[in-house]
Amino acid sequence: MAETEQRPESTPEDEAPADTANVTFMVPKKEISMVPDMGKWKRSQAYADYMGFILTLNEAVKAKKLTCEYQVSETVEKLLDLLETLDRWINETPPVDQPSRFGNKAYRTWFAKLDKEAEALVLPVLPADKCAAAPEVAVYLKESVGNPTRIDYGTGHEAAFAAFLCCLCKVGALRVDDQLAIVFKVFNRYLLVMRKLQRTYRMEPAGSQGVWGLDDFQFLPFIWGSSQFIDHPTLEPRHFIDERVVNEHHQDYMFLECIKFINECLEKFPVIQHFKFGSLLSIQPVKP
Repeated sequence: MAETEQRPESTPEDEAPADTANVTFMVPKKEISMVPDMGKWKRSQAYADYMGFILTLNEAVKAKKLTCEYQVSETVEKLLDLLETLDRWINETPPVDQPSRFGNKAYRTWFAKLDKEAEALVLPVLPADKCAAAPEVAVYLKESVGNPTRIDYGTGHEAAFAAFLCCLCKVGALRVDDQLAIVFKVFNRYLLVMRKLQRTYRMEPAGSQGVWGLDDFQFLPFIWGSSQFIDHPTLEPRHFIDERVVNEHHQDYMFLECIKFINECLEKFPVIQHFKFGSLLSIQPVKP
């Protein structure tokens, strides 16, 4: 994630993104099929928008606790309801008996519900004049929960959820005042649902490369979580392996919650080869 000079045309900082006013929405598709295509990704508008989105939220959560006060908008509440639905479906779809220990096939039944209902789940979150974006935005939601063929989940799927949130910002569903709630409420709830999926269906880590990070499944909570620690008067990296400190502070800091659960990937081809591009996150190069 070294290259950060490109900034997006619209992020949560924008009150009413103008670049979607006359856009023709499209169902996202894969554009990166070979390693040499990675240059196309790095030059794309999608890369600039996505990186700007991540960095904007990183700045927003700097030196703030999960338990601090912030606005929770109606859109955020609707997103939490969406994630609650996904959570409830896990309870309604218990694992099946099978010889294989990992990759429980009941996950495919769970995913089929999402595949069928994704657009209906997304529609209430969108502004009334952006309903046409539902098929495009719903793809990122479906991509964010794992792969039903391999029954695995990894950082590429997590990236799809961030892309889902980024698209909601681009169409004006999420606003500048939602920045803290995006990370502390919505993304944190997403993490809990994904961990429940991983445990319930014994999902394999997708494209696991142990040297990339501390967690086979998640990446962003370590970025945003570390930003929370900036200028902290007492907590230092040496404390992250102290079980007492982790247990005492994990409810305030996303990073420590990750450490408790497990007690640079956007430039990796195995992750980006699965990323899908549409009108909101475009493969087209950034305009000079």
